[in-house]
Amino acid sequence: MDDQRPAPYPVEWEADVVLRDGTTMHVRPIRTDDADAIQRFQEGQSERSAYFRFFAPIKRLTDRELARLVTLDHQDRVALVAVRPGTDEDGAEREDVLGVARFDVITDGEAEVAFNIADSVQGKGLASVLLEHVAAAARERGVRRFTAEVLPQNASMLGVFRDAGYEISQHLDDGIVTVGIDLDPTERSRAVMADREHRAEARSMAGLLSARRLLLVGPGRGEQGHDDGTPEALLARRILDAHQNDPGDSELVVLDPPGDVPEGVAHATGWDAVGQVDLALLAVGPDEAVETVRRLAATGARGVVVLSGGYAEVGTDGMERRRELLRVAHAAGMRVVGPVSYGVLTTTPGAALRASLALHPPRPGVVGLFCQSAAAAVTLTATLERRGLGVSSLVSAGHRADVSGNDLMQYWQDDDATEVVCLYLESIGNPRKFSRIARRLSAVKPVVVATAGRSGQVVPPGHAVRATHAPRRLLDELLRQSGVIQAANTHQLMDIAQVLAHQPLPAGSRVGILASSAALAALVAEAAASAGLTVAASSDFLRPHAREEQIAQTVDALYAPGACDAVVVVDVPVVQPRTGAIARAVAEAAARTGRTTVASMLGLHGMPDELAAEAPDGRTVRIPAFSTPEDAVVALGKVVEHTAARVEERGHYVAPDGVDARRARRLVERWAAESDARDLDATEAAELLGCYGIRLWRSVPVRTADEAVAAADELGWPVALKSAAPALRHRNDLGGVRLDIGDADDLRADVARLQAVAQAVLGDEAPELEVQSMAPPGVACVVRSAEDPLFGPMVSFGLAGDAVDLLDDVAHGIPPLTDVDVSALVSTVRAAPRLYGYGGAPPADVDALEDVLARVSVMADDLPELAALELYPVVVAEQGASVLHATVRLRPAGRRADALRRALPG
Repeated sequence: MDDQRPAPYPVEWEADVVLRDGTTMHVRPIRTDDADAIQRFQEGQSERSAYFRFFAPIKRLTDRELARLVTLDHQDRVALVAVRPGTDEDGAEREDVLGVARFDVITDGEAEVAFNIADSVQGKGLASVLLEHVAAAARERGVRRFTAEVLPQNASMLGVFRDAGYEISQHLDDGIVTVGIDLDPTERSRAVMADREHRAEARSMAGLLSARRLLLVGPGRGEQGHDDGTPEALLARRILDAHQNDPGDSELVVLDPPGDVPEGVAHATGWDAVGQVDLALLAVGPDEAVETVRRLAATGARGVVVLSGGYAEVGTDGMERRRELLRVAHAAGMRVVGPVSYGVLTTTPGAALRASLALHPPRPGVVGLFCQSAAAAVTLTATLERRGLGVSSLVSAGHRADVSGNDLMQYWQDDDATEVVCLYLESIGNPRKFSRIARRLSAVKPVVVATAGRSGQVVPPGHAVRATHAPRRLLDELLRQSGVIQAANTHQLMDIAQVLAHQPLPAGSRVGILASSAALAALVAEAAASAGLTVAASSDFLRPHAREEQIAQTVDALYAPGACDAVVVVDVPVVQPRTGAIARAVAEAAARTGRTTVASMLGLHGMPDELAAEAPDGRTVRIPAFSTPEDAVVALGKVVEHTAARVEERGHYVAPDGVDARRARRLVERWAAESDARDLDATEAAELLGCYGIRLWRSVPVRTADEAVAAADELGWPVALKSAAPALRHRNDLGGVRLDIGDADDLRADVARLQAVAQAVLGDEAPELEVQSMAPPGVACVVRSAEDPLFGPMVSFGLAGDAVDLLDDVAHGIPPLTDVDVSALVSTVRAAPRLYGYGGAPPADVDALEDVLARVSVMADDLPELAALELYPVVVAEQGASVLHATVRLRPAGRRADALRRALPG
């Protein structure tokens, strides 16, 4: 192998990663010019580490050994290094290697793997990260199994293999432990990676949000010696004004201010005077930003907030500047918020962070709020102030070049100060990862999401998002699978947050109504029914001149034990203003009973004091007040729906038996490598589907009546005769299908009829036909999958027929799917009653249909080369489901956004 010509450098293997302590590092394939860095790395290792790697206390590598370690073909000999910037004795910049992972192929599908981690970063999870990356590279090269020789004393490396979640074996021979690692991902290996990713990314965000000493880097005084009105100068001035107005518990140091520095802000006259900082805010032009970030590495900063623009939104040059900014920041261990960020802030008592452009930060509360553009942050902070709604933390990611909503969800899951998570998303860069994280978070904390675009296909300038060909409804399905509460807009986002932040979750869907008129009570009842709520018998209305004792009696009855699960209060006096008796009575009853309550009362909005009361445990309970009764009811309905979903069984990821994923992988890798795109023939499609336990009914191609009769004799009568032309296949209405043919004479006549149809429709005088055994009668369905650049694998289901296609009555899912997800795919299409005995027909075998869907979802998840799959028709009978035809298209696999390795941005 040593004499092979090196393959092209696999740049797609480069990645920035987050370590266990929340810092970042760059991983890339090794290069021949890394020889000096590898030698320094080896010389810096302790005798113990060198012995564990080479089984000998090697301090320095020979020239031959060094050449072998850095000269690779990236195919059968692969090595990845983890690097960070450093300096030599003269202060010159260089790149230091802190970890190496390599494999050498020893037999077909098997390779020997080895790791070497710098003493200075051992215990930070770097070996686990490198194992994920080198395993992903190995799978791309057709390697399915690693072997490693490890000394018994090297407990940490043995632990890395054992704890990764792969299927492993090990045995001791002659003082050396030989470990075998099956690289096919398992449910446990996925869970291990997700858990490590969660802890690392949560720690990374904690490093940003716990910052106390901030550095503002401004553009300087300009050519005229003062603030020259540039965007960067205005941003820097706004940060200074915000800090002077409300510094929180943050200490601010400014370097290169645009003008005079306010009292109380430290002014560093140069980089040597900056000292240690936790977080930097950049109000500099994009041409200066990279050098600024490079200088920040010496300050110990955990992250940078880029306030200014001039990056991807301005074109190719700006995109390249953004890539370089991220590369330098991540290599130095820092995360990046922005560009064009409004900043970050927290309301943590005693450690309130003020690193944003907000002159008046939101009040303390329990809502964690994430948004993207600075404009959205301005709107949301104004809304928070107007409604009196508080936050635990607020992050504006701007163009989301690095830090994203996924990172914040990882952090908020473990943050005791955050009880409700709200996300306003203008784009989603990694939908599969979003779904995975949100599904776990929403099981323990409510997650409310509003999206700027319903389809995910409209991307604001500057946002790096892969193109998508997915249907518009797929984003809604992604959010449904994730278990989040979907808000139609930011107004509804805040409505729902008000209820979740200040009211207990309702025990059920029965709602009691207290209204100031019968007309209002009827209006609220209609809105409640539309929101999926059940109006309880305890609902009532108050007459205009009701006395306080009458109000108290009515309210007490509404809040009686078992009367209802939630209360909607609507008071709109027509002539005479209320005395406040309704507000007092309702607030006291809600605080006393813990009954979920929402209100719409003239003159009250947000979280008014009039609707606040002290609960028995001393807490102050506030009832949210909405501008309209409909807003109150819709928000309550969303919360009730979420509460019910939390207690529902979420199911388990489907794992059908009889799946041979390894054989399927070998087939697909061979077929996909033959051309850029390839349609499988019937035999190949049957072989691939068979790897996933899906039986494709055999059909015999024929062109003459004699051939058709011979095929029927071979298959067994009765048979179906079909046109093989795509325009006529499955088209009974066009005469392209003949069913239940029982003898040779009928078959010959039907061959003549189909040939005449093909000639009339297609002009084909000798069309190809297909003969197939008759399947048991049932409901015809369509199962499809496709590989989308943004969403990854998609699975769809619908019943067959023109009407279904025209009405787009199709359900979608994004693997991996649970058994609950699969069941929902079938039951949520509008034509689903046909499967359950509609019109007196016998019910179909839905379990068999769901089994087919589960197998297709696993297949789509396993095989990124599966560009498109269509099973049509799938005939679901009273017993069993028959797959009568399949179309399979392969193409070389692209890298999925949520691959089986941790990488930034995520």
